[in-house]
Amino acid sequence: MSGHSKWSTIKHKKAKTDAMKGVAFAKFSREIIVSAKMGGGDPANNFRLRTAIEKAKAGGLPNDNIKRAIEKGVGADSAENYEEITYEGYGPCGVAVVVEAMTENRNRTAGDIRSYFTKHNGNLGETGCVGWMFKSVGQITYDANGIDFDKMFEDAISLDAQDIEQEEDEIIVTTKPEDLEAILNGLKDLGYSEKTAETTKIPDNTIEITDKSKAQSILKLIDKLEEHDDVQNVYANFDISDEILKELE
Repeated sequence: MSGHSKWSTIKHKKAKTDAMKGVAFAKFSREIIVSAKMGGGDPANNFRLRTAIEKAKAGGLPNDNIKRAIEKGVGADSAENYEEITYEGYGPCGVAVVVEAMTENRNRTAGDIRSYFTKHNGNLGETGCVGWMFKSVGQITYDANGIDFDKMFEDAISLDAQDIEQEEDEIIVTTKPEDLEAILNGLKDLGYSEKTAETTKIPDNTIEITDKSKAQSILKLIDKLEEHDDVQNVYANFDISDEILKELE
């Protein structure tokens, strides 16, 4: 797939239990706090904050929580002093994994992440050991229902989007990270209403996992990493067939 990794599809299809909601809420709040701290508390003038708020709302974070997170981010005396850190390593079958975290305690988080890799037949590596296998992109998703794909393709490419494709009932527009806001706004001006917009990472090449037990082992590592309070995003370069995914669900 050009411009889009099946990893995105896997992330969308992985079921999230109600028990994960509290963890998800904490991640949403943390991203809002850091975004507000870096770019100010006005979403109109802070694109990262605006997308963080939209993502949090879509995930069910109450407005009061969003307001408190913004206030913490812009407050000079805020106790939240998060550091953004990226960890890189290998999971089972040599799968490359990149973990983005926000933490107040670098040593604690590094120790936890290292132990997860070790317990799930992987190993945490040095910075840069697998990062080169991924590229940063902007991605905007749209509900495909009611959209003329050919027309939207022309519109997106005219705005300098790198790629546009349809995955089942969803259309994904891929951009350069620095073009994400402009293309999002350009498509909005043309009448397209997005579902999500974010910067993400996609692998240049993927490892096809055809064995059910190996797929399960990899997904266990990814799940464990994503459940950690400090972890914001996890990226990996594996593909698993829909048939195996359904069996594992």
